[in-house]
Amino acid sequence: MPMFTSCCPGWVRFLKTRYPHLVGALSTTKSPQQIFGALAKTYYAELLGVEPSKLFVVSYMPCIAKKAERAYPGMESNEGVSDVDAVLTVRELQRQIKSRFVNVSLLDEQDFDAPLGVATGAGHIFGVTGGVMEAALRSASFLATGSDPDPDAFREVRYDGIERGWREATFDLAGRTLRVAAASGLANADALCAAIDRGEASYDFVEVMACPGGCVGGGGQPIVEGAEPAARRGTALRGIDEKSAIRFSHRNPSVQACYEDFLGAPLSEKAERLLHSDHGDWAMPCAVGVNGLCETV
Repeated sequence: MPMFTSCCPGWVRFLKTRYPHLVGALSTTKSPQQIFGALAKTYYAELLGVEPSKLFVVSYMPCIAKKAERAYPGMESNEGVSDVDAVLTVRELQRQIKSRFVNVSLLDEQDFDAPLGVATGAGHIFGVTGGVMEAALRSASFLATGSDPDPDAFREVRYDGIERGWREATFDLAGRTLRVAAASGLANADALCAAIDRGEASYDFVEVMACPGGCVGGGGQPIVEGAEPAARRGTALRGIDEKSAIRFSHRNPSVQACYEDFLGAPLSEKAERLLHSDHGDWAMPCAVGVNGLCETV
Protein backbone atom coordinates (compact mmCIF):
# COMPACT_ATOMS: atom_id res chain seq x y z
CA MET A 1 0.00 0.00 0.00
CA PRO A 2 1.10 3.59 -0.56
CA MET A 3 1.33 6.13 2.22
CA PHE A 4 -1.56 8.60 1.93
CA THR A 5 -1.30 12.23 3.04
CA SER A 6 -3.42 13.11 6.07
CA CYS A 7 -3.49 16.92 6.15
CA CYS A 8 -6.98 17.21 4.56
CA PRO A 9 -9.75 16.27 7.04
CA GLY A 10 -12.34 16.10 4.27
CA TRP A 11 -10.26 13.44 2.52
CA VAL A 12 -9.66 11.56 5.79
CA ARG A 13 -13.39 11.46 6.49
CA PHE A 14 -14.05 10.30 2.92
CA LEU A 15 -11.52 7.47 3.23
CA LYS A 16 -12.97 6.38 6.57
CA THR A 17 -16.43 6.26 5.02
CA ARG A 18 -15.75 4.82 1.58
CA TYR A 19 -12.55 2.81 2.03
CA PRO A 20 -12.16 2.07 5.76
CA HIS A 21 -9.77 -0.80 5.01
CA LEU A 22 -7.28 1.75 3.61
CA VAL A 23 -7.23 4.00 6.70
CA GLY A 24 -4.11 2.23 7.98
CA ALA A 25 -2.20 3.67 5.01
CA LEU A 26 -2.79 7.27 6.15
CA SER A 27 0.22 9.17 7.43
CA THR A 28 0.01 9.70 11.19
CA THR A 29 1.25 13.27 10.81
CA LYS A 30 -1.29 15.83 12.01
CA SER A 31 -2.49 18.61 9.73
CA PRO A 32 -0.68 21.99 9.81
CA GLN A 33 -3.60 23.43 11.80
CA GLN A 34 -3.31 20.82 14.54
CA ILE A 35 0.48 20.87 14.60
CA PHE A 36 0.50 24.63 15.11
CA GLY A 37 -2.16 24.36 17.82
CA ALA A 38 -0.19 21.67 19.63
CA LEU A 39 3.01 23.74 19.52
CA ALA A 40 1.16 26.91 20.55
CA LYS A 41 -0.16 25.20 23.68
CA THR A 42 3.26 23.73 24.57
CA TYR A 43 6.32 25.32 22.93
CA TYR A 44 4.85 28.84 22.67
CA ALA A 45 3.22 28.66 26.11
CA GLU A 46 6.57 27.65 27.60
CA LEU A 47 8.35 30.58 25.91
CA LEU A 48 5.68 33.00 27.17
CA GLY A 49 5.72 31.48 30.65
CA VAL A 50 1.95 31.02 30.75
CA GLU A 51 -0.37 28.08 31.36
CA PRO A 52 -1.65 26.45 28.12
CA SER A 53 -5.21 26.94 29.36
CA LYS A 54 -4.62 30.72 29.26
CA LEU A 55 -4.00 30.62 25.49
CA PHE A 56 -6.91 30.72 23.04
CA VAL A 57 -5.91 29.55 19.57
CA VAL A 58 -8.06 30.65 16.64
CA SER A 59 -7.42 29.17 13.21
CA TYR A 60 -8.56 30.84 9.99
CA MET A 61 -8.88 28.21 7.30
CA PRO A 62 -10.12 27.84 3.69
CA CYS A 63 -11.71 24.57 4.83
CA ILE A 64 -15.02 23.92 6.58
CA ALA A 65 -13.95 20.40 7.65
CA LYS A 66 -11.30 21.98 9.88
CA LYS A 67 -14.09 22.98 12.26
CA ALA A 68 -14.74 19.31 13.00
CA GLU A 69 -11.08 18.31 12.96
CA ARG A 70 -10.19 20.53 15.92
CA ALA A 71 -12.63 18.56 18.11
CA TYR A 72 -11.44 15.04 17.26
CA PRO A 73 -10.15 12.89 20.12
CA GLY A 74 -6.37 13.00 20.33
CA MET A 75 -6.20 16.70 19.44
CA GLU A 76 -5.39 17.70 23.03
CA SER A 77 -1.68 17.97 23.82
CA ASN A 78 -2.48 18.92 27.41
CA GLU A 79 -5.16 16.95 29.17
CA GLY A 80 -8.51 18.69 28.84
CA VAL A 81 -7.10 21.57 26.78
CA SER A 82 -7.89 21.61 23.04
CA ASP A 83 -4.93 22.50 20.83
CA VAL A 84 -7.17 24.65 18.60
CA ASP A 85 -10.02 26.39 20.39
CA ALA A 86 -11.93 27.81 17.44
CA VAL A 87 -11.87 27.60 13.65
CA LEU A 88 -13.24 30.27 11.33
CA THR A 89 -13.16 30.15 7.55
CA VAL A 90 -11.43 32.62 5.25
CA ARG A 91 -14.90 33.70 4.11
CA GLU A 92 -15.82 34.47 7.71
CA LEU A 93 -12.59 36.42 8.10
CA GLN A 94 -13.46 38.40 4.99
CA ARG A 95 -16.83 39.28 6.51
CA GLN A 96 -15.20 40.33 9.78
CA ILE A 97 -12.81 42.63 7.95
CA LYS A 98 -15.61 44.20 5.90
CA SER A 99 -17.85 44.63 8.95
CA ARG A 100 -15.13 46.71 10.56
CA PHE A 101 -14.53 48.75 7.40
CA VAL A 102 -10.87 47.72 7.22
CA ASN A 103 -9.14 48.48 3.92
CA VAL A 104 -6.49 45.78 3.73
CA SER A 105 -4.62 47.54 0.91
CA LEU A 106 -3.90 50.48 3.25
CA LEU A 107 -2.36 48.38 6.03
CA ASP A 108 1.39 48.47 6.53
CA GLU A 109 3.32 45.27 5.90
CA GLN A 110 4.51 43.56 9.09
CA ASP A 111 6.54 40.46 9.87
CA PHE A 112 4.84 37.51 11.51
CA ASP A 113 5.38 37.03 15.24
CA ALA A 114 8.17 34.80 16.51
CA PRO A 115 8.52 31.93 17.06
CA LEU A 116 7.33 30.01 14.00
CA GLY A 117 6.97 33.21 12.04
CA VAL A 118 9.07 32.17 9.05
CA ALA A 119 7.37 30.61 6.03
CA THR A 120 9.07 28.77 3.18
CA GLY A 121 8.00 28.33 -0.42
CA ALA A 122 7.38 24.67 0.36
CA GLY A 123 4.95 25.72 3.07
CA HIS A 124 3.04 28.08 0.77
CA ILE A 125 2.32 25.41 -1.85
CA PHE A 126 0.58 23.19 0.71
CA GLY A 127 -2.57 25.01 -0.38
CA VAL A 128 -2.54 23.79 -4.00
CA THR A 129 -2.90 20.26 -5.36
CA GLY A 130 0.46 18.53 -5.62
CA GLY A 131 2.08 21.02 -3.26
CA VAL A 132 2.21 18.76 -0.21
CA MET A 133 3.72 16.03 -2.38
CA GLU A 134 6.28 18.38 -3.91
CA ALA A 135 7.31 19.88 -0.56
CA ALA A 136 7.73 16.40 0.95
CA LEU A 137 9.78 15.19 -2.02
CA ARG A 138 12.14 18.18 -1.76
CA SER A 139 12.97 17.25 1.83
CA ALA A 140 12.94 13.50 1.15
CA SER A 141 15.53 14.05 -1.55
CA PHE A 142 17.73 15.96 0.91
CA LEU A 143 17.39 13.22 3.53
CA ALA A 144 18.23 10.54 0.97
CA THR A 145 21.17 12.27 -0.70
CA GLY A 146 22.47 14.78 1.86
CA SER A 147 22.10 17.74 -0.48
CA ASP A 148 19.22 19.95 -1.61
CA PRO A 149 17.75 19.14 -5.01
CA ASP A 150 16.68 21.69 -7.60
CA PRO A 151 13.51 23.15 -5.98
CA ASP A 152 11.62 22.49 -9.21
CA ALA A 153 12.92 18.94 -9.69
CA PHE A 154 9.51 17.47 -8.83
CA ARG A 155 7.32 19.79 -10.89
CA GLU A 156 5.70 16.81 -12.66
CA VAL A 157 3.31 16.40 -9.73
CA ARG A 158 1.82 19.85 -10.34
CA TYR A 159 -1.65 20.16 -11.82
CA ASP A 160 -4.65 22.37 -11.25
CA GLY A 161 -6.69 19.55 -9.70
CA ILE A 162 -9.79 20.59 -11.60
CA GLU A 163 -9.11 18.28 -14.53
CA ARG A 164 -10.47 14.74 -14.54
CA GLY A 165 -8.27 12.03 -13.06
CA TRP A 166 -5.04 12.39 -11.16
CA ARG A 167 -1.41 13.25 -11.79
CA GLU A 168 1.24 10.55 -11.42
CA ALA A 169 5.02 10.64 -11.76
CA THR A 170 8.11 8.51 -11.19
CA PHE A 171 11.32 9.83 -9.68
CA ASP A 172 14.73 8.42 -8.89
CA LEU A 173 15.56 9.10 -5.26
CA ALA A 174 19.12 8.08 -4.41
CA GLY A 175 18.89 5.06 -6.69
CA ARG A 176 15.38 4.06 -5.61
CA THR A 177 12.45 4.37 -7.98
CA LEU A 178 9.66 6.32 -6.30
CA ARG A 179 6.19 6.24 -7.85
CA VAL A 180 3.81 8.96 -6.66
CA ALA A 181 0.35 10.31 -7.41
CA ALA A 182 -1.62 13.46 -6.54
CA ALA A 183 -5.37 13.98 -6.80
CA SER A 184 -7.97 16.48 -5.68
CA GLY A 185 -11.75 16.42 -5.78
CA LEU A 186 -13.49 13.43 -4.22
CA ALA A 187 -14.59 12.01 -7.58
CA ASN A 188 -10.93 11.78 -8.57
CA ALA A 189 -10.01 10.45 -5.11
CA ASP A 190 -12.71 7.78 -5.41
CA ALA A 191 -11.45 6.67 -8.81
CA LEU A 192 -7.85 6.59 -7.55
CA CYS A 193 -8.68 4.54 -4.47
CA ALA A 194 -10.77 2.14 -6.55
CA ALA A 195 -7.85 1.65 -8.96
CA ILE A 196 -5.51 0.94 -6.04
CA ASP A 197 -8.07 -1.42 -4.52
CA ARG A 198 -8.38 -3.38 -7.76
CA GLY A 199 -4.62 -3.61 -8.15
CA GLU A 200 -4.70 -1.51 -11.30
CA ALA A 201 -2.49 1.24 -9.81
CA SER A 202 0.46 1.02 -7.45
CA TYR A 203 2.25 3.92 -5.76
CA ASP A 204 4.63 4.60 -2.89
CA PHE A 205 3.18 7.97 -1.89
CA VAL A 206 -0.22 9.53 -2.67
CA GLU A 207 -1.48 13.04 -1.98
CA VAL A 208 -5.23 13.65 -1.90
CA MET A 209 -7.15 16.89 -1.35
CA ALA A 210 -10.92 16.80 -1.04
CA CYS A 211 -11.50 20.13 -2.80
CA PRO A 212 -10.78 20.65 -6.52
CA GLY A 213 -7.44 22.40 -6.87
CA GLY A 214 -6.62 21.84 -3.20
CA CYS A 215 -7.22 24.28 -0.34
CA VAL A 216 -7.34 27.14 -2.86
CA GLY A 217 -10.73 25.69 -3.88
CA GLY A 218 -11.86 25.04 -0.31
CA GLY A 219 -15.45 25.30 0.83
CA GLY A 220 -14.55 28.10 3.23
CA GLN A 221 -12.99 30.33 0.58
CA PRO A 222 -14.66 33.59 -0.49
CA ILE A 223 -17.27 32.95 -3.18
CA VAL A 224 -16.89 34.67 -6.54
CA GLU A 225 -20.20 34.61 -8.39
CA GLY A 226 -19.94 33.04 -11.82
CA ALA A 227 -16.28 32.08 -11.47
CA GLU A 228 -14.04 29.49 -9.87
CA PRO A 229 -10.78 31.22 -8.87
CA ALA A 230 -9.07 28.08 -7.49
CA ALA A 231 -6.67 27.77 -10.44
CA ARG A 232 -5.74 31.48 -10.23
CA ARG A 233 -5.13 31.19 -6.48
CA GLY A 234 -2.99 28.11 -7.07
CA THR A 235 -0.90 29.97 -9.63
CA ALA A 236 -0.39 32.75 -7.07
CA LEU A 237 0.90 30.28 -4.48
CA ARG A 238 3.28 28.79 -7.03
CA GLY A 239 4.54 32.29 -7.78
CA ILE A 240 5.16 32.95 -4.07
CA ASP A 241 7.13 29.71 -3.85
CA GLU A 242 9.32 30.64 -6.82
CA LYS A 243 10.15 34.03 -5.28
CA SER A 244 10.74 32.72 -1.74
CA ALA A 245 14.21 33.05 -0.26
CA ILE A 246 13.81 29.60 1.33
CA ARG A 247 12.06 26.87 -0.69
CA PHE A 248 12.72 23.82 1.49
CA SER A 249 10.79 22.90 4.64
CA HIS A 250 13.89 21.45 6.31
CA ARG A 251 15.68 24.80 5.85
CA ASN A 252 13.10 26.76 7.85
CA PRO A 253 15.03 28.39 10.74
CA SER A 254 11.91 28.57 12.92
CA VAL A 255 11.29 24.85 12.55
CA GLN A 256 14.97 24.07 13.14
CA ALA A 257 14.92 26.14 16.34
CA CYS A 258 11.76 24.40 17.52
CA TYR A 259 13.44 21.01 17.20
CA GLU A 260 16.70 22.16 18.77
CA ASP A 261 15.11 23.97 21.71
CA PHE A 262 11.96 21.95 22.34
CA LEU A 263 11.17 18.81 20.33
CA GLY A 264 14.67 17.42 20.38
CA ALA A 265 14.75 15.47 17.12
CA PRO A 266 12.34 14.13 14.50
CA LEU A 267 10.49 11.06 15.82
CA SER A 268 11.47 11.85 19.41
CA GLU A 269 8.91 10.90 22.05
CA LYS A 270 7.78 14.52 22.36
CA ALA A 271 7.55 14.99 18.57
CA GLU A 272 5.53 11.79 18.24
CA ARG A 273 3.11 12.88 20.96
CA LEU A 274 2.59 16.42 19.67
CA LEU A 275 2.86 16.11 15.89
CA HIS A 276 1.23 12.74 15.24
CA SER A 277 -2.19 11.24 15.80
CA ASP A 278 -3.91 7.85 15.78
CA HIS A 279 -6.65 7.73 13.15
CA GLY A 280 -8.26 4.98 15.18
CA ASP A 281 -9.01 7.38 18.05
CA TRP A 282 -12.26 8.46 16.41
CA ALA A 283 -14.88 6.85 14.21
CA MET A 284 -17.37 8.20 11.72
CA PRO A 285 -20.88 8.68 13.17
CA CYS A 286 -23.44 6.04 12.32
CA ALA A 287 -27.16 6.10 11.63
CA VAL A 288 -29.60 3.20 11.54
CA GLY A 289 -30.14 2.30 7.91
CA VAL A 290 -32.09 -0.30 5.97
CA ASN A 291 -33.24 -3.31 8.02
CA GLY A 292 -31.68 -1.86 11.14
CA LEU A 293 -28.12 -2.02 9.80
CA CYS A 294 -25.68 0.69 10.77
CA GLU A 295 -24.72 2.95 7.90
CA THR A 296 -21.84 5.41 8.00
CA VAL A 297 -23.00 9.02 7.47
